[in-house]
Amino acid sequence: MPFGYFGNNEENYSQNNHQSKGLLGAGWRPLSRQFNLEYFLHLVWNDNNELTQKTADVISDLANALGRNEYTWWANLLNVFSDNVKYEIDVFWNYLTPEPSMPDYRFKDVLTTETPINQSVSRDSIPIDYVLNRLQEITVKKILEILGRPDIITQYFMERYYYYPVSQFSNWERLETPGTIYAYWSKYQVWLQIESYEKGRRWYSLMAKNLAPLINKATYNLAVILSGYKSRVGQVNSLFPIRSFPEDIQGFTDKVQQAVLDQNQLAVLVHGEPGTGKTAWTQAVAKEILMPLGFVIFILDHDAVENFIPPSYLERICLIINEADNLAQDRGSAAAQGNTRTEHILSLLDGTLYQSVIEEGGIQQQQKFVVLLTCNTTERLDPAMLRKGRVDLMYEFGHKFV
Repeated sequence: MPFGYFGNNEENYSQNNHQSKGLLGAGWRPLSRQFNLEYFLHLVWNDNNELTQKTADVISDLANALGRNEYTWWANLLNVFSDNVKYEIDVFWNYLTPEPSMPDYRFKDVLTTETPINQSVSRDSIPIDYVLNRLQEITVKKILEILGRPDIITQYFMERYYYYPVSQFSNWERLETPGTIYAYWSKYQVWLQIESYEKGRRWYSLMAKNLAPLINKATYNLAVILSGYKSRVGQVNSLFPIRSFPEDIQGFTDKVQQAVLDQNQLAVLVHGEPGTGKTAWTQAVAKEILMPLGFVIFILDHDAVENFIPPSYLERICLIINEADNLAQDRGSAAAQGNTRTEHILSLLDGTLYQSVIEEGGIQQQQKFVVLLTCNTTERLDPAMLRKGRVDLMYEFGHKFV
Protein backbone atom coordinates (compact mmCIF):
# COMPACT_ATOMS: atom_id res chain seq x y z
CA MET A 1 0.00 0.00 0.00
CA PRO A 2 1.55 3.41 -0.96
CA PHE A 3 2.60 5.80 1.76
CA GLY A 4 0.18 8.40 0.41
CA TYR A 5 -2.65 6.38 1.99
CA PHE A 6 -1.67 7.69 5.39
CA GLY A 7 -1.76 11.28 4.26
CA ASN A 8 -5.50 11.04 3.40
CA ASN A 9 -6.34 10.83 7.12
CA GLU A 10 -3.87 13.43 8.36
CA GLU A 11 -6.22 16.42 8.36
CA ASN A 12 -9.11 14.53 9.96
CA TYR A 13 -6.91 12.95 12.57
CA SER A 14 -5.34 16.31 13.41
CA GLN A 15 -8.82 17.79 14.00
CA ASN A 16 -9.78 14.70 16.01
CA ASN A 17 -6.68 15.07 18.15
CA HIS A 18 -7.28 18.79 18.78
CA GLN A 19 -10.90 18.35 19.88
CA SER A 20 -10.02 15.26 21.88
CA LYS A 21 -7.60 17.36 23.92
CA GLY A 22 -10.55 19.64 24.71
CA LEU A 23 -12.44 16.65 26.09
CA LEU A 24 -9.42 15.57 28.12
CA GLY A 25 -9.19 19.06 29.58
CA ALA A 26 -12.86 18.84 30.58
CA GLY A 27 -12.23 15.67 32.61
CA TRP A 28 -12.97 12.96 30.05
CA ARG A 29 -10.56 10.04 29.68
CA PRO A 30 -9.94 7.74 26.70
CA LEU A 31 -11.84 4.48 27.03
CA SER A 32 -9.60 1.50 26.33
CA ARG A 33 -11.35 -1.26 24.47
CA GLN A 34 -10.56 -4.69 25.88
CA PHE A 35 -9.82 -7.83 23.88
CA ASN A 36 -12.61 -10.38 24.20
CA LEU A 37 -11.85 -13.94 23.13
CA GLU A 38 -15.50 -14.82 22.58
CA TYR A 39 -15.98 -11.78 20.33
CA PHE A 40 -12.76 -12.58 18.43
CA LEU A 41 -13.90 -16.16 17.79
CA HIS A 42 -17.22 -14.74 16.57
CA LEU A 43 -15.30 -12.68 13.98
CA VAL A 44 -13.22 -15.71 12.96
CA TRP A 45 -16.31 -17.82 12.30
CA ASN A 46 -18.68 -15.19 10.94
CA ASP A 47 -16.51 -12.49 9.34
CA ASN A 48 -13.36 -14.33 8.31
CA ASN A 49 -12.88 -12.57 4.97
CA GLU A 50 -13.10 -9.09 6.51
CA LEU A 51 -10.80 -10.12 9.36
CA THR A 52 -8.22 -11.42 6.91
CA GLN A 53 -8.40 -8.27 4.78
CA LYS A 54 -8.07 -5.89 7.73
CA THR A 55 -5.18 -7.90 9.18
CA ALA A 56 -3.37 -7.78 5.83
CA ASP A 57 -4.00 -4.01 5.60
CA VAL A 58 -2.51 -3.21 8.99
CA ILE A 59 0.52 -5.45 8.32
CA SER A 60 0.99 -3.61 5.03
CA ASP A 61 0.80 -0.26 6.83
CA LEU A 62 3.47 -1.35 9.30
CA ALA A 63 5.67 -2.69 6.50
CA ASN A 64 5.43 0.63 4.65
CA ALA A 65 6.30 2.53 7.82
CA LEU A 66 9.37 0.36 8.45
CA GLY A 67 10.55 -0.07 4.86
CA ARG A 68 11.16 3.48 3.68
CA ASN A 69 14.52 3.40 1.81
CA GLU A 70 15.11 7.16 2.06
CA TYR A 71 15.22 7.07 5.88
CA THR A 72 17.49 5.36 8.39
CA TRP A 73 16.31 2.29 10.29
CA TRP A 74 15.82 4.20 13.52
CA ALA A 75 13.74 6.87 11.72
CA ASN A 76 11.53 4.12 10.30
CA LEU A 77 11.17 2.62 13.76
CA LEU A 78 10.03 5.97 15.15
CA ASN A 79 7.58 6.28 12.25
CA VAL A 80 5.68 3.29 13.63
CA PHE A 81 4.65 5.55 16.52
CA SER A 82 3.49 8.43 14.31
CA ASP A 83 -0.09 9.71 14.46
CA ASN A 84 -0.98 8.27 11.08
CA VAL A 85 0.20 4.74 11.86
CA LYS A 86 -1.34 4.92 15.31
CA TYR A 87 -4.65 5.89 13.71
CA GLU A 88 -4.60 2.84 11.43
CA ILE A 89 -3.73 0.54 14.31
CA ASP A 90 -6.53 2.04 16.40
CA VAL A 91 -9.01 1.39 13.59
CA PHE A 92 -7.89 -2.23 13.40
CA TRP A 93 -8.04 -2.65 17.18
CA ASN A 94 -11.55 -1.20 17.26
CA TYR A 95 -12.58 -3.79 14.70
CA LEU A 96 -11.09 -6.63 16.77
CA THR A 97 -12.70 -5.59 20.04
CA PRO A 98 -16.38 -5.18 20.98
CA GLU A 99 -17.79 -1.69 21.38
CA PRO A 100 -18.60 -0.46 24.90
CA SER A 101 -22.12 -1.10 26.17
CA MET A 102 -24.77 0.87 24.31
CA PRO A 103 -28.48 1.61 24.96
CA ASP A 104 -30.93 -1.13 24.16
CA TYR A 105 -33.16 0.58 21.60
CA ARG A 106 -35.65 -2.25 21.92
CA PHE A 107 -36.76 -0.91 25.31
CA LYS A 108 -40.45 -0.08 25.02
CA ASP A 109 -40.42 2.95 27.35
CA VAL A 110 -38.73 6.02 25.90
CA LEU A 111 -39.03 9.60 27.18
CA THR A 112 -37.29 12.42 25.34
CA THR A 113 -36.94 16.16 25.70
CA GLU A 114 -35.16 19.10 24.16
CA THR A 115 -33.48 21.40 26.65
CA PRO A 116 -33.69 24.26 27.24
CA ILE A 117 -37.25 24.71 25.98
CA ASN A 118 -37.49 27.98 24.08
CA GLN A 119 -40.70 29.11 22.46
CA SER A 120 -42.08 32.57 21.94
CA VAL A 121 -45.63 33.14 23.18
CA SER A 122 -47.80 35.71 21.41
CA ARG A 123 -51.40 36.81 21.50
CA ASP A 124 -51.93 34.94 18.25
CA SER A 125 -51.40 31.51 19.80
CA ILE A 126 -52.13 29.69 23.03
CA PRO A 127 -48.81 28.20 24.21
CA ILE A 128 -50.08 24.69 24.91
CA ASP A 129 -47.20 23.05 23.04
CA TYR A 130 -44.70 25.06 25.05
CA VAL A 131 -46.31 24.07 28.35
CA LEU A 132 -46.50 20.38 27.49
CA ASN A 133 -42.89 20.40 26.28
CA ARG A 134 -41.86 22.22 29.45
CA LEU A 135 -43.65 19.59 31.55
CA GLN A 136 -41.81 16.83 29.69
CA GLU A 137 -38.48 18.60 30.22
CA ILE A 138 -39.18 18.95 33.96
CA THR A 139 -40.15 15.27 34.14
CA VAL A 140 -36.93 14.10 32.49
CA LYS A 141 -34.76 16.29 34.71
CA LYS A 142 -36.55 15.18 37.87
CA ILE A 143 -36.06 11.54 36.85
CA LEU A 144 -32.34 12.23 36.47
CA GLU A 145 -32.31 13.71 39.97
CA ILE A 146 -33.99 10.57 41.30
CA LEU A 147 -31.53 8.31 39.50
CA GLY A 148 -28.48 10.14 40.87
CA ARG A 149 -25.03 9.17 39.68
CA PRO A 150 -24.96 6.54 36.93
CA ASP A 151 -22.75 3.47 36.94
CA ILE A 152 -21.01 4.49 33.72
CA ILE A 153 -20.76 7.63 31.58
CA THR A 154 -19.26 7.34 28.10
CA GLN A 155 -19.05 9.56 25.06
CA TYR A 156 -18.56 8.67 21.42
CA PHE A 157 -16.84 11.42 19.46
CA MET A 158 -14.84 11.41 16.21
CA GLU A 159 -14.72 7.61 16.09
CA ARG A 160 -13.37 7.31 19.63
CA TYR A 161 -14.88 6.43 22.99
CA TYR A 162 -14.24 8.33 26.20
CA TYR A 163 -15.42 7.82 29.75
CA TYR A 164 -16.10 10.30 32.52
CA PRO A 165 -15.08 9.28 36.07
CA VAL A 166 -18.35 8.83 37.93
CA SER A 167 -16.76 10.06 41.17
CA GLN A 168 -16.21 13.47 39.54
CA PHE A 169 -19.73 13.80 38.16
CA SER A 170 -21.81 16.72 39.46
CA ASN A 171 -24.54 17.48 36.89
CA TRP A 172 -25.34 16.85 33.24
CA GLU A 173 -25.26 20.49 32.14
CA ARG A 174 -21.56 20.80 33.00
CA LEU A 175 -20.44 17.86 30.88
CA GLU A 176 -18.65 18.73 27.66
CA THR A 177 -20.76 17.17 24.91
CA PRO A 178 -19.35 17.56 21.38
CA GLY A 179 -20.34 13.94 20.70
CA THR A 180 -23.04 11.57 21.96
CA ILE A 181 -23.12 10.78 25.69
CA TYR A 182 -24.39 7.48 27.10
CA ALA A 183 -25.07 6.69 30.75
CA TYR A 184 -26.46 3.61 32.48
CA TRP A 185 -28.05 2.82 35.85
CA SER A 186 -27.96 -0.93 36.44
CA LYS A 187 -30.26 -0.74 39.48
CA TYR A 188 -33.11 0.72 37.41
CA GLN A 189 -32.03 -0.70 34.02
CA VAL A 190 -32.22 2.80 32.55
CA TRP A 191 -30.14 4.26 29.72
CA LEU A 192 -29.66 7.95 29.01
CA GLN A 193 -28.53 9.30 25.65
CA ILE A 194 -27.57 12.97 25.25
CA GLU A 195 -26.97 14.57 21.87
CA SER A 196 -25.77 18.11 21.34
CA TYR A 197 -27.21 19.36 18.05
CA GLU A 198 -26.93 23.11 18.46
CA LYS A 199 -24.83 25.42 20.59
CA GLY A 200 -26.26 25.36 24.09
CA ARG A 201 -29.08 22.95 23.14
CA ARG A 202 -29.29 19.22 23.83
CA TRP A 203 -31.60 16.29 23.29
CA TYR A 204 -32.12 13.92 26.24
CA SER A 205 -33.52 10.41 25.73
CA LEU A 206 -34.34 8.07 28.60
CA MET A 207 -34.82 4.38 27.72
CA ALA A 208 -35.92 1.57 30.06
CA LYS A 209 -38.00 -1.56 30.31
CA ASN A 210 -40.32 0.26 32.70
CA LEU A 211 -40.16 4.03 33.21
CA ALA A 212 -43.59 4.35 34.84
CA PRO A 213 -42.43 4.20 38.51
CA LEU A 214 -39.80 6.87 37.88
CA ILE A 215 -42.25 9.08 35.96
CA ASN A 216 -44.78 8.79 38.79
CA LYS A 217 -42.17 9.91 41.33
CA ALA A 218 -40.95 12.74 39.13
CA THR A 219 -44.43 14.15 38.46
CA TYR A 220 -45.76 13.85 42.02
CA ASN A 221 -47.59 17.05 43.06
CA LEU A 222 -47.14 18.67 39.64
CA ALA A 223 -49.84 20.87 38.15
CA VAL A 224 -50.16 22.75 34.87
CA ILE A 225 -52.25 25.87 34.35
CA LEU A 226 -52.97 27.23 30.89
CA SER A 227 -55.45 30.05 30.82
CA GLY A 228 -55.51 32.99 28.44
CA TYR A 229 -51.91 34.11 28.01
CA LYS A 230 -50.78 32.72 31.36
CA SER A 231 -49.02 29.38 31.54
CA ARG A 232 -47.20 27.75 34.41
CA VAL A 233 -45.92 24.38 35.56
CA GLY A 234 -45.91 24.22 39.35
CA GLN A 235 -47.41 22.48 42.34
CA VAL A 236 -51.01 21.75 43.28
CA ASN A 237 -52.46 24.46 45.51
CA SER A 238 -55.78 24.87 47.32
CA LEU A 239 -56.85 27.66 49.67
CA PHE A 240 -59.87 25.84 51.09
CA PRO A 241 -59.84 22.30 52.52
CA ILE A 242 -62.72 19.95 51.74
CA ARG A 243 -63.88 20.02 55.37
CA SER A 244 -64.64 23.76 54.99
CA PHE A 245 -67.43 23.00 52.49
CA PRO A 246 -71.08 22.31 53.52
CA GLU A 247 -71.86 18.78 54.69
CA ASP A 248 -73.83 17.85 51.56
CA ILE A 249 -70.85 18.74 49.36
CA GLN A 250 -68.54 16.76 51.63
CA GLY A 251 -70.85 13.77 51.19
CA PHE A 252 -70.74 14.18 47.42
CA THR A 253 -66.96 14.43 47.62
CA ASP A 254 -66.86 11.02 49.31
CA LYS A 255 -68.70 9.55 46.31
CA VAL A 256 -66.23 11.21 43.95
CA GLN A 257 -63.30 9.80 45.91
CA GLN A 258 -64.69 6.27 45.75
CA ALA A 259 -65.35 6.61 42.02
CA VAL A 260 -61.77 7.75 41.46
CA LEU A 261 -60.54 4.60 43.16
CA ASP A 262 -62.94 2.30 41.28
CA GLN A 263 -62.86 3.70 37.72
CA ASN A 264 -60.11 4.27 35.18
CA GLN A 265 -62.13 7.02 33.54
CA LEU A 266 -64.32 9.46 35.44
CA ALA A 267 -66.11 12.70 34.57
CA VAL A 268 -67.66 14.88 37.29
CA LEU A 269 -69.80 17.95 36.63
CA VAL A 270 -70.71 20.44 39.35
CA HIS A 271 -73.01 23.37 38.59
CA GLY A 272 -74.55 26.27 40.43
CA GLU A 273 -74.71 30.04 40.60
CA PRO A 274 -71.48 32.08 40.73
CA GLY A 275 -69.96 32.22 44.22
CA THR A 276 -71.03 28.73 45.34
CA GLY A 277 -67.42 27.45 45.49
CA LYS A 278 -67.32 25.22 42.43
CA THR A 279 -63.80 26.18 41.33
CA ALA A 280 -62.49 26.11 44.90
CA TRP A 281 -63.95 22.61 45.29
CA THR A 282 -62.16 21.27 42.19
CA GLN A 283 -58.88 22.61 43.56
CA ALA A 284 -59.52 21.02 46.94
CA VAL A 285 -60.30 17.65 45.32
CA ALA A 286 -57.13 17.92 43.26
CA LYS A 287 -55.03 18.72 46.32
CA GLU A 288 -56.49 16.28 48.86
CA ILE A 289 -57.67 13.34 46.74
CA LEU A 290 -56.01 13.27 43.33
CA MET A 291 -52.51 14.54 44.09
CA PRO A 292 -51.83 11.88 46.80
CA LEU A 293 -52.87 9.22 44.24
CA GLY A 294 -50.28 10.48 41.76
CA PHE A 295 -52.48 12.46 39.36
CA VAL A 296 -50.93 15.28 37.34
CA ILE A 297 -53.39 18.19 37.32
CA PHE A 298 -54.11 20.24 34.18
CA ILE A 299 -56.19 23.43 34.59
CA LEU A 300 -57.15 24.45 31.06
CA ASP A 301 -59.20 27.22 29.57
CA HIS A 302 -61.46 26.88 26.50
CA ASP A 303 -58.77 27.42 23.84
CA ALA A 304 -56.33 25.10 25.58
CA VAL A 305 -58.74 22.21 26.05
CA GLU A 306 -59.73 22.41 22.38
CA ASN A 307 -56.15 21.51 21.45
CA PHE A 308 -55.30 19.26 24.39
CA ILE A 309 -54.26 15.64 23.97
CA PRO A 310 -53.32 13.79 27.19
CA PRO A 311 -49.58 13.03 27.34
CA SER A 312 -49.11 9.33 26.68
CA TYR A 313 -46.26 8.94 29.21
CA LEU A 314 -48.39 9.97 32.22
CA GLU A 315 -50.20 7.22 34.10
CA ARG A 316 -52.76 9.42 35.92
CA ILE A 317 -54.20 12.65 34.52
CA CYS A 318 -56.82 15.07 35.82
CA LEU A 319 -58.35 17.88 33.77
CA ILE A 320 -60.05 20.79 35.50
CA ILE A 321 -62.28 22.73 33.09
CA ASN A 322 -64.16 25.72 34.43
CA GLU A 323 -67.22 27.31 32.75
CA ALA A 324 -67.89 24.18 30.72
CA ASP A 325 -71.24 25.64 29.61
CA ASN A 326 -69.23 28.03 27.43
CA LEU A 327 -67.22 25.13 26.03
CA ALA A 328 -69.54 22.20 25.31
CA GLN A 329 -72.50 24.25 24.13
CA ASP A 330 -75.52 22.71 22.49
CA ARG A 331 -74.53 22.12 18.87
CA GLY A 332 -78.03 23.06 17.81
CA SER A 333 -77.57 26.62 19.09
CA ALA A 334 -76.21 29.49 17.03
CA ALA A 335 -73.45 30.13 19.57
CA ALA A 336 -71.94 26.66 19.01
CA GLN A 337 -71.80 26.92 15.24
CA GLY A 338 -68.38 27.28 13.64
CA ASN A 339 -66.27 25.62 16.35
CA THR A 340 -65.28 22.08 17.27
CA ARG A 341 -64.98 22.54 21.02
CA THR A 342 -68.04 20.46 21.79
CA GLU A 343 -66.82 17.53 19.70
CA HIS A 344 -63.41 17.73 21.31
CA ILE A 345 -64.67 17.70 24.90
CA LEU A 346 -67.05 14.83 24.08
CA SER A 347 -64.18 12.79 22.64
CA LEU A 348 -62.18 13.51 25.80
CA LEU A 349 -65.03 12.25 27.97
CA ASP A 350 -65.50 9.19 25.75
CA GLY A 351 -61.82 8.38 25.70
CA THR A 352 -61.91 8.13 21.92
CA LEU A 353 -59.44 11.00 21.57
CA TYR A 354 -56.58 9.26 23.35
CA GLN A 355 -57.51 5.58 23.63
CA SER A 356 -58.85 4.66 20.20
CA VAL A 357 -55.38 3.34 19.38
CA ILE A 358 -53.04 2.32 22.17
CA GLU A 359 -49.66 0.62 22.17
CA GLU A 360 -49.70 -2.99 23.31
CA GLY A 361 -48.19 -3.20 26.76
CA GLY A 362 -47.94 0.59 26.94
CA ILE A 363 -48.82 2.82 29.85
CA GLN A 364 -52.14 3.85 28.25
CA GLN A 365 -53.59 0.43 29.04
CA GLN A 366 -53.62 1.30 32.74
CA GLN A 367 -53.98 5.08 32.36
CA LYS A 368 -56.49 6.73 34.71
CA PHE A 369 -58.26 9.87 33.53
CA VAL A 370 -60.42 12.21 35.62
CA VAL A 371 -62.24 15.30 34.32
CA LEU A 372 -63.68 17.85 36.74
CA LEU A 373 -66.05 20.33 35.08
CA THR A 374 -67.82 23.35 36.48
CA CYS A 375 -70.58 25.47 34.99
CA ASN A 376 -73.20 27.98 36.11
CA THR A 377 -76.05 26.20 34.35
CA THR A 378 -76.55 22.94 32.48
CA GLU A 379 -79.13 24.47 30.12
CA ARG A 380 -76.56 25.51 27.51
CA LEU A 381 -74.69 22.19 27.56
CA ASP A 382 -75.00 19.85 24.60
CA PRO A 383 -77.44 17.02 25.49
CA ALA A 384 -74.89 14.43 24.36
CA MET A 385 -72.56 15.57 27.12
CA LEU A 386 -75.06 14.68 29.84
CA ARG A 387 -75.72 11.26 28.35
CA LYS A 388 -74.85 8.21 30.46
CA GLY A 389 -71.22 7.23 29.97
CA ARG A 390 -70.03 10.79 29.46
CA VAL A 391 -70.64 12.47 32.84
CA ASP A 392 -70.58 9.93 35.66
CA LEU A 393 -71.42 12.18 38.62
CA MET A 394 -73.25 15.49 38.72
CA TYR A 395 -74.12 17.77 41.64
CA GLU A 396 -75.63 21.20 42.13
CA PHE A 397 -73.91 23.63 44.50
CA GLY A 398 -76.61 25.70 46.17
CA HIS A 399 -74.80 27.40 49.08
CA LYS A 400 -72.94 30.66 48.76
CA PHE A 401 -69.33 29.86 49.63
CA VAL A 402 -67.45 32.36 51.80
